Amino acid sequence: MRFTTSKPDYDLTYDDVFMSPTRSSVRSRMDVDLTSTDGLALPLPLIVANMTAVSGRRMAETVARRGGIAIFPQDVPPAIVAKSIARVKNAHTVFESPVHVSPETTVGEALALIPKRSHGMAVVLEDGAMLGYIAEADLEGLDRFVQVHEMMRTDAVEVPADAEPVTVFDRLTERRQKYAAAVRDDGTLVGVLTRTGAMRSAIYSPALDADGRLRVGTAVGISGNVEERAEAVLEAGTDVLVMDTAHGHQDRMLESLQLVSAVRDAHAEKTGRRVLIVAGNVVTAEGTVDLIESGADIVKVGVGPGAMCTTRMQTGVGRPQFSAVLDCAEAAHDLDKAIWADGGVRHPRDVALALAAGAGAVMVGSWFAGTHESTGTLMTDADGRRYKESFGMASARAVRSRTREQSFFDRARAALFEEGISASKMYLDPQRPGVEDLIDFIVTGVRSSCTYAGARRLADFHARACVGVQSRSGYEEGRPLHVSW
Repeated sequence: MRFTTSKPDYDLTYDDVFMSPTRSSVRSRMDVDLTSTDGLALPLPLIVANMTAVSGRRMAETVARRGGIAIFPQDVPPAIVAKSIARVKNAHTVFESPVHVSPETTVGEALALIPKRSHGMAVVLEDGAMLGYIAEADLEGLDRFVQVHEMMRTDAVEVPADAEPVTVFDRLTERRQKYAAAVRDDGTLVGVLTRTGAMRSAIYSPALDADGRLRVGTAVGISGNVEERAEAVLEAGTDVLVMDTAHGHQDRMLESLQLVSAVRDAHAEKTGRRVLIVAGNVVTAEGTVDLIESGADIVKVGVGPGAMCTTRMQTGVGRPQFSAVLDCAEAAHDLDKAIWADGGVRHPRDVALALAAGAGAVMVGSWFAGTHESTGTLMTDADGRRYKESFGMASARAVRSRTREQSFFDRARAALFEEGISASKMYLDPQRPGVEDLIDFIVTGVRSSCTYAGARRLADFHARACVGVQSRSGYEEGRPLHVSW
């Protein structure tokens, strides 16, 4: 990456910079290969942050089908993480795992479950076989105690378990139906697919492990018996280990990283499967080098740019994210390693700029919190707007969960020194309420950014990107207006 003029002697955020178009031979955005350059070779360079309010099984399944990967948070007990990993690994790589209810489930119960998926329906199952389905729109206004078997539809299009996405799309279009159900020869349900889902499945490539199963990562932290936790999730089949803390450039991180590296290497020798280790968070070249030399394959970059983080305002510590990514990526590349840009992403342009600066992939947290697939409960405010609550991983709320096995006094003391928001409303975008909608939005922008730079793959994008520095008014000039001035 190069600057249009000389590199400024002050640090920059994503808002401070723009990309200039250069001569390009790329004819279509679909000619761009977005495979991540972080060593994981994900079909999409998108990582779901290991935040309790964001990353769970449904999020992990959905994002992996589209080519990214989600990281389960460290606060979840290893036994539960193992079950969640197994569920993700057993999920179909094309057909979605639907919300399912029994025939006796009430309308009220069904309405509480349906928003956990963005396709707005739930299937009615009995002994693994699909009896019908219920759509959210059909249940509104009904008595909440009516059982769903009285209201379910039975007109879903049935397709074989090995049906191709294009075939499913055509069948749904011909029948003018919204949902297709994939059914095995014995009548049991494999999963469901909408027309939009079928189209996405034909466009995106899923992130798969060596056995053809969806990929998922797990955070293990640096506190407590981190070796035991790392060994447990490795045995469960995690594809990535993440070790992060607010201040990643500290002795305890480096010591824990060496211990986990030894556990990882022993597991690799036994199984032949070497899992990459991600460590952070840092914002300097020195921190990046120290983490890599202690065993990190990927370094997580970002202190303070996240929407839930109060670190900079409380401590004055942190660094503007674009400059942090630029410097840390250069240091990592010199050692043949990579970084993840973590935090500060609010628009597709920010993802593109992070990749242009050299990030191997980009981690997204709060932006994905306001989607159907995040772990929170969908709520409605006084104005009828739907939202989910999000919170920072150093907030009092997260600390209470992380220290649940400590004494009451120690838990209270830990929660007293919080750095992060404990409750924030993350509204669902009516135009993009699902994480797949946001992925479409991001990927469209990043693909186009690559064509403007004349890059067919992300390594070329970093090499060819031309970045300039802009004033605040320059940034505002580029913002669209949804109403006239």
